[in-house]
Amino acid sequence: MKICLLCYRGNKYCGGQGIYLYYLSRELHRLGHEVDIIVGPPYPDVPEGVRAHYLDSLNLYDRRHDGQSALSAEKPFHLLTPFNLFEFGGTKLGMFPEMLTFSLKAYLKIRELLPTHRYDVIHDNQCLAYGLLLMKTLQIPVVATIHHPLPIDTRADLAQETSVWKKIRQLLLYPPLMQGIVARRLDMIITDSESSTREVGREFRIPGSKMRMVYPGIDTDLFQNVDGVGVGSKDGPGRLIMVGRTSDRKKGIIFLLQALRLLKQDNVALKLTVVDKIEQNDTYALDLVNEYGLEDMVEFTGRVTNEQLVRKYSSSHIAVTPSVYEGFGLPAAEAMACEVPVIVTRAGALPEVVGNGKSGILVPPQDPNALAKAIKALLEDETLQHRLSSEGRRRVTRHFTWEQTAKQVVDVYEEVCRLKRPLG
Repeated sequence: MKICLLCYRGNKYCGGQGIYLYYLSRELHRLGHEVDIIVGPPYPDVPEGVRAHYLDSLNLYDRRHDGQSALSAEKPFHLLTPFNLFEFGGTKLGMFPEMLTFSLKAYLKIRELLPTHRYDVIHDNQCLAYGLLLMKTLQIPVVATIHHPLPIDTRADLAQETSVWKKIRQLLLYPPLMQGIVARRLDMIITDSESSTREVGREFRIPGSKMRMVYPGIDTDLFQNVDGVGVGSKDGPGRLIMVGRTSDRKKGIIFLLQALRLLKQDNVALKLTVVDKIEQNDTYALDLVNEYGLEDMVEFTGRVTNEQLVRKYSSSHIAVTPSVYEGFGLPAAEAMACEVPVIVTRAGALPEVVGNGKSGILVPPQDPNALAKAIKALLEDETLQHRLSSEGRRRVTRHFTWEQTAKQVVDVYEEVCRLKRPLG
């Protein structure tokens, strides 16, 4: 098949969508399909054999967080285009217009490529903007992966935000109305989990007949324990690791830090490594660390390479995912692949990732007391640590591989192509 994958923020550091793009495109190519990707900045690593088409953007969201100007000395008139002016004005108002402008640019790019690239299917990766409806006029099936519905992000942010002005800005940030309108009109929706299927159906009013669940995968050749020692033989204080964008209130860093404060009061020796970069204009997590007096217990790594991440997983006693919601939960599955015992919340798809408690410990979401008790109990139970480390690795290799993901996604492509094919 000739497949076109879309991703408005392609780099793997941007979150799960960048990881999904890289591995899915790689596996689709390995299965013998012809794969093009159309991507916006920050641009991705491109697997061998995959063609990439890069769309320009002001990338204002990252520039704002890094304290950079929208104007480039090399391109002083770069702002004076309709798309860039819209991005600039929308961002100033607190919106996130990048998804809409990317989708429109992607539509124009596909039209430009059609004489030489007649795609069998277009696959969007969580953008869900109006440009996808224009793509449908090209008579090519359009499917989209929805990792989770964005209204959940909005509610999680509002619940943890105290400033009225910041709550207003949060309501402006995400475009749930646009995403719902677009999602209901696509040929098929792919979700990451049973939980995500239910949430997407409820939030966007999409019938089950138009959704297919396909678990994402884990690169088990990369994510594996590199220390060569059992978790129980690691010396020193208990070492915890959390991987995730802490500015995303949905990730639940506040509840993990509150649990650490309780454990500190009980004189439990702990060190927490948070794999995340603290942005210049968003010090939410760092402020909480200072407020709770945890400066001696918590370190932030900044961005790390995959190889560095594997080493950090492997040197940890416990990986914690304290999320309020997860459409899947890649960090939990990565830790399991590295044979690190995991503690996760009963939020979203996390129970599915850990086999409903067979391969990890489940605690209620937004409950620091339960989280603190689970951490303390697991640190004191070496037998349970060994069992969870082996069960976790076994579950990932059986259920979450990118080859399986790609084959099931191709089944969805073939289904929508059959449905779109004219009769007779």
